[in-house]
Amino acid sequence: MPLARYRAVVSAALPLLLPLMLVIVFAMHLRSLPRLLDFRTTYVPTPPDVVVHALAGHGSLPGLRVDPHVVAYLALPLLLLTARMLHRVARVRRPRASAFAFGVTAVGAIYLGGLFGMWTAFFDGLVHLDPRDADGAVAAFAAMTAPRGAFLLTTTLAKLAFVGLALQGLALWGRATAARVAATGLVLGSALFLAFWDLDNWMLVGSLFLAAGIVAARRSA
Repeated sequence: MPLARYRAVVSAALPLLLPLMLVIVFAMHLRSLPRLLDFRTTYVPTPPDVVVHALAGHGSLPGLRVDPHVVAYLALPLLLLTARMLHRVARVRRPRASAFAFGVTAVGAIYLGGLFGMWTAFFDGLVHLDPRDADGAVAAFAAMTAPRGAFLLTTTLAKLAFVGLALQGLALWGRATAARVAATGLVLGSALFLAFWDLDNWMLVGSLFLAAGIVAARRSA
């Protein structure tokens, strides 16, 4: 394959890897069809004692390799690649709005990495916890993951990544059908992430909308 064509194929495929990896992450979380079809509107976290006692003492398991948070963590560079591709397309019509949207996504990606890094460290640490210390670890895990302080701040700022994608969708809006499909997919997909944060099936659907928006954005270029 000629180098120019190879680069074109890679350039077209890389942005689609982001929604694909997100679908894999959420599928790993759900693990069953009934959970996939259980669309709730309010997130109810698993009680800390259930999480800690389920993970403690399983240090022999390949924790990092089966943790969906690690998959999401390692896929984060794809978020920047996708945002850059969308910016290249949207800046032709609205350069300032597109640049601002890219900046918001880039800032959000920093905090999203921190969020995934925290969850990865939490779960990997619990896997290597001595079961005899599980009762004490429950209180520590509950305190670290409570929706306040540094954890709430990091979670809130991480959402900027999807705010930026939604803004990029608005910057893409135009008269052409592909531009409108791209804008609709990106805005709806990002909105599902923001409205149903931590609800994996809703975010899986949001990933599919993002994929549709990314494909349409490539065609509108």
